[in-house]
Amino acid sequence: MNIIDSHCHIDRVDLAEFGGSIESMLSHAKDLSVTQFLCVCIDLEHFDDVFYLAKAHEQIYASVGVHPTEQEGKDPSVEELLALADHEKIIAIGETGLDYFHVKKDTADWQRERFRRHIAASNQSGKPMIIHTREAKVDTIEIMQQEQAKAGVMHCFSEDWETAKAALDLGFYISFSGIITFKSAADLREVAKKVPADRLLVETDSPYLTPVPYRGRANSPAYTYYVAEKLAEIRGSSVNDIAQTTTANFKRLFSL
Repeated sequence: MNIIDSHCHIDRVDLAEFGGSIESMLSHAKDLSVTQFLCVCIDLEHFDDVFYLAKAHEQIYASVGVHPTEQEGKDPSVEELLALADHEKIIAIGETGLDYFHVKKDTADWQRERFRRHIAASNQSGKPMIIHTREAKVDTIEIMQQEQAKAGVMHCFSEDWETAKAALDLGFYISFSGIITFKSAADLREVAKKVPADRLLVETDSPYLTPVPYRGRANSPAYTYYVAEKLAEIRGSSVNDIAQTTTANFKRLFSL
């Protein structure tokens, strides 16, 4: 069985909690059948870190982009994103999107403009987008529609079925994280039942959002297993089926 963590921040994982090295962390993940990883960039100041991991480890891929809440670092142009994405181990643009939890909507023009630039870079490069949305679902979908976003994933999905359906209609995939294991996430589990099997992905978003049974402790890409396990329970399937399905979906989306 092979499971892919479609969204993690390996460069930010507390390695001391998982053997003290990248190698020990990857070994721990392999023990739980998690064998490939997309290490996601959130600012250009640390792009070299994620790019290095991808070049140093065959099973790690990386993205390039600036998270919607990042305000202090470099704000890239479309041309800069395209230049940095021009490598076979950089398989995605993002993460990008909108976040009105950390930034008030009426002060977020810069955030919306950044999102549009990332969509342009994705469309021009042919590399799928990784989209973050928090308390901004209407504007997120609207901008995706306006800019004719062509391919990507709604990562760490926590919105309603209406939002999921709108993203699916645009050809996007839906990725579920450890949130689906939380007691408070009953509504999200209902959404997870409805997403077509050929559009499902799983992730940890580690080091954040540790799933049950390790909630409250450090998170690692290894724990994608528990996300897949819960998704299998929700959908009346097996972990092996979810692993096969989400692995095939990941490889299809990212042209691997």
